[in-house]
Amino acid sequence: MGKRKTKKFASMKRMISLKDQRIKENDRTKVQVKKKNDPSEIKEKDVPKYPSCLFFQYNTQLGPPYHILVDTNFINFSIKAKLDIVQSMMDCLYAKCIPCITDCVMAEIEKLGMKYRVALRIAKDPRFERLPCTHKGTYADDCLVQRVTQHKCYILATVDRDLKRRIRKIPGVPIMYISNHRFNIERMPDDYGAPRF
Repeated sequence: MGKRKTKKFASMKRMISLKDQRIKENDRTKVQVKKKNDPSEIKEKDVPKYPSCLFFQYNTQLGPPYHILVDTNFINFSIKAKLDIVQSMMDCLYAKCIPCITDCVMAEIEKLGMKYRVALRIAKDPRFERLPCTHKGTYADDCLVQRVTQHKCYILATVDRDLKRRIRKIPGVPIMYISNHRFNIERMPDDYGAPRF
């Protein structure tokens, strides 16, 4: 009985090494030598650039008339607290205030249905400035965060804790909120804004 030849599995053809004599000079790749990291070398970092108006602790570009971006829950909570939005904003900041509402926030209020029809009527007030949105989707929180990071001329009015947390990471954006049946503001110079209790 003779021996059977079995096929070898997973066998590879031998490759010519790049240092072989048969390979031309310009086809050979140079072996790269890794540089050792020098601990005393100065390390470069990408640091985000902030506008010059944020040189001090607060945004110095903000001034009357204040443009205030309003969130959905801010309107609902001000209705519950029986506060007139425009008048309470003026009482808080001692200056003219222009409440601004984006298309996303408007769509969010419309989606809430008949239960929030009073909020929808307040949002359609002619004193409110409408801001058109160009992005896809109607998620209001992302829209507000994006608008506030691009333009540092807004104050954001919200009661939502998650949105507040996200906005606090962006320098130079004051946050308006409701406490003790009145509007308060944080991250604004003490010269303006209602006193904090």
